Amino acid sequence: MVTHEVTNQVPRRVGVDEFSTNTALVEGVRHYDAGWADGELTRVGTHVGTEEFQRDAELANTCEPRLVAFDRVGNRIDEVEYHPSYHRILAQAVRSGAHTSAWAEPRPGANVARAATFMLFAQIEPGHACPISMTHAAVPALAANPELAQRWNPRLLSRDYDPNLRPGKTSALFGMAMTEKQGGSDVRANTTRAVDAGDGSWLLTGHKWFCSAPMSDAFLVLAQTDAGLGCFLVPRVLDDGTRNPFLIQRLKDKLGNRSNASAEIEFDRTVGFLVGEEGRGVRTIIEMVNRTRLDCIFGTAAGMRQSVAEALWHVRHRRAFGALLVDQPAMTAVVADLALESEAAIAVSLRLARAHDDDASDTDRAFRRLATAVTKYWVCKRGPGHAYEALECLGGNGYTEAFPLARRYREQPVMAVWEGSGNVIALDVLRAITREPDTLDAFDAEVATARGIDPVFDAHLESTRSLARSVAGGDLAAAQARRLVGALALTLQASLMLRTAPDAVSRAFVAARLGEHRSTLYGELDPGTDVAPILARA
Repeated sequence: MVTHEVTNQVPRRVGVDEFSTNTALVEGVRHYDAGWADGELTRVGTHVGTEEFQRDAELANTCEPRLVAFDRVGNRIDEVEYHPSYHRILAQAVRSGAHTSAWAEPRPGANVARAATFMLFAQIEPGHACPISMTHAAVPALAANPELAQRWNPRLLSRDYDPNLRPGKTSALFGMAMTEKQGGSDVRANTTRAVDAGDGSWLLTGHKWFCSAPMSDAFLVLAQTDAGLGCFLVPRVLDDGTRNPFLIQRLKDKLGNRSNASAEIEFDRTVGFLVGEEGRGVRTIIEMVNRTRLDCIFGTAAGMRQSVAEALWHVRHRRAFGALLVDQPAMTAVVADLALESEAAIAVSLRLARAHDDDASDTDRAFRRLATAVTKYWVCKRGPGHAYEALECLGGNGYTEAFPLARRYREQPVMAVWEGSGNVIALDVLRAITREPDTLDAFDAEVATARGIDPVFDAHLESTRSLARSVAGGDLAAAQARRLVGALALTLQASLMLRTAPDAVSRAFVAARLGEHRSTLYGELDPGTDVAPILARA
């Protein structure tokens, strides 16, 4: 008797061009003026779909980074050691411009092409996207100090990758260290001190509870001065080749994001350089925060795409009860609903990316101020539930670490936590609406362009407008902030879907998220939904 014959198992999803097979991404790139990047995106999509790249993604998450605090003779070196797979992934992402290509070669659609590149890499291995994102986001923050920008920007824009901490490097990656144990998101409670050294530098002393990507070449750091919080550039290696005091106390043992190190660090008269005005550190670093918030959206959308791709691959190959899973109505509804969520996340990601290009109008700039926060709240919060439902499509296999969706399920929550968790983002939306009313006007003008296409959307638009007026001027504004942000986010997604997706797909999304039969769980679609075009598109 044959006791171990393998049948009805799904082949590994490799050798797939992850760009060309993602119809929503291809169409969005072209719609938002980045069709010129099709060739390079196809190259990236083919590369990340290879078995070799996916194996590196697995290794980077199972052979985790470790702290090497001292060399063998006792010198303090504070280095993080990674598996070679992580360096191969990071090198490819940098070589492809996933970090700073939009700054290096600004043109219409530059941020769209960069967003698509970032999402393709993050779809397969999300941990490396942290230093990639922060390096991208450091560029506008450094503009507050033209001398520092002139010195560091060529290294930030470089497509070379050198993982070694050494003087004379021609490239650089950036990290960030803002939060402290007593304050968290309340960075004004920071106690790290910066003292003017009198030679153009400052000396920092303090403890940071979270430092992202501690292997980076430099960091943007918040520290207190006599005038209040300042923002400082802290290099790991000084001009004379010596190591700047940067004491890594421990690496965080995180739920997910295992390939990427996060650390507690201490500064002990650590050299830093002021970026922007003394006492205006939050204002200086906020542009970096806004850009990394945007990348959290891209990262979540990338994870949703991975979840949909893996779930659909499974149900199109696996048989149960006499038929392929994809042909069984209950499963068909689930995967179609997951695909709708993924496409809506891609649509809003690329629209926001286009609004961040250099040629953005004043209206687009006001729109992105509100829409980025709104979308960061909503899409990133939708990520974990989406990953779980996709995982369940694989049954028991999905719950094992041998398949990528278990890792994805642990990964998605970090996007909602980083750069402002739910309440922080919701309150930021309230501030924008009350202090910068032009942001709400621009947002409303954007979403209203879909008015008249679908009556369900029109009704939701009017109710959201009413809610915005009542919340913005009410005594219970903070308590209602989440409700408002959710309504705004769905309005924007539905508007974009109605304007850019095929009619059958867009109306299915509106019915599923705004209609009479909407539900909080996936797979409970409106009875009249035609799922065939949704699945064909995904």
